[in-house]
Parts: sequence; C-alpha cells; structure tokens
Amino acid sequence: MDSTIEILKSKIESLTPELAEAFIRIIDNMDTTPTSAIPQFQLDEVFDRIQFHNENPSTKLDFFENISEFEKICA
Repeated sequence: MDSTIEILKSKIESLTPELAEAFIRIIDNMDTTPTSAIPQFQLDEVFDRIQFHNENPSTKLDFFENISEFEKICA
C-alpha cells in the first residue's frame, strides 16, 4: 500500500500546474460521503423502534437481545 501511495504522489508531483488544478477540481467534485454497509431501510427500522420506545417507555425494545450484534455492525 505504501508503495502505491508513493507512486501516486510522484505522479501527482510531476503534473503541470494546469493539470494539477484540473485534478484537484475532479477530486473535489467526487462524492466522498462515507457510506454504511447497513442498508438504509434497516437503519430506519431501528430508528423507528427506538423513537417508539422513547415515546412509550413502558414498552420493551424487541431487538434488545441483539444489541451487541448491532453495535458490532455499526462499529
């Protein structure tokens, strides 16, 4: 991995100023938003259950037994 990064660094350093600016614009326009491996519908379901429990504290969270597995997935 380090050698790949060093190769990339040397290639970037050898770019002309115009190409470097173009490269920077391309990188800036890339979507770098981190994505989760957990599907959005599952996250929504957990959020809805927690919200329901917060509004109705006498209820039991039905996924309580699996919370440690959920924490591992989200870590």
